[in-house]
Amino acid sequence: MTDVIDHDPGADPETAAASRRSVAPWIALAIAVVMIGLVVVLIGATSDGDNVAESPLIGRPAPEATGQLADGTAFDLSRRKGSWVVLNFFTADCVPCIREHPDLIEFNEQQQALGADGAELYSVVVNDTPEDVEAFFDERGGDWPVVYSEFDNFPVAFGVAQVPETWIIDPSGVVQLRFISEVTAEQLNVTLQQFREQYG
Repeated sequence: MTDVIDHDPGADPETAAASRRSVAPWIALAIAVVMIGLVVVLIGATSDGDNVAESPLIGRPAPEATGQLADGTAFDLSRRKGSWVVLNFFTADCVPCIREHPDLIEFNEQQQALGADGAELYSVVVNDTPEDVEAFFDERGGDWPVVYSEFDNFPVAFGVAQVPETWIIDPSGVVQLRFISEVTAEQLNVTLQQFREQYG
């Protein structure tokens, strides 16, 4: 059986076509507004700041991640309790990592000046070779510890999908904040100071 479609014999084809043309832009605009709204919702669901991102790990004990420092010393994140810890995940050929590196140098120097009250900064290697990482630090400076992990289990434990990412862990071993993309020394210092005032 075929459906019967009624046609208005008195309808002007040109008028109908013009009507459709006048409606089409409004439909396109409505679709665009809906798409923009969807993007805004998705962004809001994952980030509450310029580069502060949500994570299921926030407010929970840091993953039991282990690795090895450049000098061969074993590194166990769980043994860093008692200090504020800043983990910066990076690769040597990552352009944003290169751009933020001077700020990490500044931040590390400022934290070292605080003595025992300063935060500990660690760079965590993501899918890179010791040779490239060593060349990176030789060229750009920086004397804080660098962590390597077998099969990248360290970045996998934190769900790092793209570098750079920087995480802040409090002295009790609880994850407090996750930054995606580049960070600045000022941003890290201000954030840590706020946490210190909040948690003592």
